[in-house]
Amino acid sequence: MPRYMVERTFPDGLHIPTTDEGASTCLGVVDRNADHGVTWVHSYVGEDKTTTYCVYDGPDPEAIRRAAERSGLPVDRITKVSVLDPYFYR
Repeated sequence: MPRYMVERTFPDGLHIPTTDEGASTCLGVVDRNADHGVTWVHSYVGEDKTTTYCVYDGPDPEAIRRAAERSGLPVDRITKVSVLDPYFYR
């Protein structure tokens, strides 16, 4: 399955509480993604919480866009990526 980096901007910041409500929000995204054959691997959140860099597996960028739209998430850019592991060279 191809892997993608999804860049998003949240002008007011991304605020997901570390509560049951926050967990439910994240699981809802996971469930809606699955309907499009998309898997959220993990995300990185910028210090000011206005930018995220999310790693996704999915069939193509359009499936990721459809899944994001269904969850009400912005998409600035989707880039196909591969892993570069520094320990590969040892």
